[in-house]
Amino acid sequence: MTLLRNARIGGGEPVDVLIREGRILAIAADLPIAASLPIAIGASDGGLPSVVDLDGRHVLPGLWDDHVHLSQHALARRRVDVSAAGSSAEAAATMAAAAVARPPESGLPLVGFGFRDGLWSDAPTAAMLDAVVGWLPVVLVSGDLHCCWLNTAALRRFGFRDHPTGILREADAFPVTVRLRDVPDAVLDGWVDEAARAAARRGVVGIVDFEMADNLSIWARRIAVGSGSLRVAAAVYPEWLDAAIRDGRATGQVLDRTSGLLTVGPFKVITDGSLNTRTAFCVDEYPGLEGQPDSRGLLTVASSELVPLLRLASAAGLLPAVHAIGDEANRLALDAFATVGIGGRIEHAQLLRDADVARFAALGVTASVQPEHAMDDRDVADHYWAGRTDRAFTLRSLLDAGATLTLGSDAPVAPLDPWITMAAAVWRSRDGLPPWHPEQRISVAEAIVASSHGRASLAVGDAADLCVVDLDPLTASAEQVRSMPVSANMLGGRLTHNLIAE
Repeated sequence: MTLLRNARIGGGEPVDVLIREGRILAIAADLPIAASLPIAIGASDGGLPSVVDLDGRHVLPGLWDDHVHLSQHALARRRVDVSAAGSSAEAAATMAAAAVARPPESGLPLVGFGFRDGLWSDAPTAAMLDAVVGWLPVVLVSGDLHCCWLNTAALRRFGFRDHPTGILREADAFPVTVRLRDVPDAVLDGWVDEAARAAARRGVVGIVDFEMADNLSIWARRIAVGSGSLRVAAAVYPEWLDAAIRDGRATGQVLDRTSGLLTVGPFKVITDGSLNTRTAFCVDEYPGLEGQPDSRGLLTVASSELVPLLRLASAAGLLPAVHAIGDEANRLALDAFATVGIGGRIEHAQLLRDADVARFAALGVTASVQPEHAMDDRDVADHYWAGRTDRAFTLRSLLDAGATLTLGSDAPVAPLDPWITMAAAVWRSRDGLPPWHPEQRISVAEAIVASSHGRASLAVGDAADLCVVDLDPLTASAEQVRSMPVSANMLGGRLTHNLIAE
């Protein structure tokens, strides 16, 4: 048992919280057991609780990141950071400097991450990379994960000879990204565990992992060797759908021998691309691409394919999660849910027609959104979605229409930090800029609910998945929320992060 003394819940007066067998047993002021026990940190003997004095700190439901690619996130932390590059030439120079300062192991490519070329004045080309670092294979993965930029040596390595530009998008880029993940399991598992522990230090108790991989098997292995910082809902992609159905997997099912940490996540289908790569499928053409093939973006899964996929997965008990960013992709995804007669999730839902906002609630489709993308993409959206950005990242409109909202980061696209996510949703501003479409802001309380699987507060009987913070988020400023001090994190009654004893 664990007794949390002097905890503030919902901004009220301090109370005590008694936890037993991973669940909240009691919440009350001055629980009788508190007065007779010494203050201690750690496990207790003889069934007596350990006592942690929170000294008036605020206790929230444990936070979830509902959309991550955790292996990619762990890898990105070790790649050359080109996110600050304002041009192709600058990104190429960064890679050239890295090739000298910290070259890759023999035979491996040099990999960068985070470029966003949507507003660059100089188009990235393989020749540009060849000119400064042509002696080894070089791959830059875009900040949105939908594009890769390769030099000639890397193009040959990955089977793209005589490619005209060196820019691979969508279906061409994804296999390259997957092959770049090809490091020994034990090494990658260690990096992922490190990233999971870092997430726990920011108040995260669980993730929905949308890595393009056999996630159920991979996470079962990781948990078996000791990864225990997070709960994981592991998504199933079409390549593994038949196996999941054969094994009787259904969304929400807890897998055996995973200490209750691993559940079957949703069934993921990617139907369009992304904004910065200009592949999000839209009603209108992209400026500068008028009349060209795919000038409205890319529809990567047509309705004739999507409907039977959703029908097959839902019949097996797998909740569909459809990636849709452009307004036309979102319309088609909602049409597919309506045709099949089921609910589910739409991942991203970045640009919506006004007529489609109310359909989320009517169809029982959750909007799984990543608010920090609005901060990263505001300039590129104003350019490529000019005149339409009042329909972009419409969090307020979705909530007002009765839709369920769940928040995430899409890490490594944005930081795996729910406080950064919530700050973007609430204030829609960063770096001293004025709020971007402030009419779509939501409240801190609404952001917490959307970041904790609908838990507005703590109640007796709940799982003891808790986050302890030093400030009241309901009264904190934008910058205070963005950098919220997290003192402790608890998963099923077990401390996964603790600064209180220090």
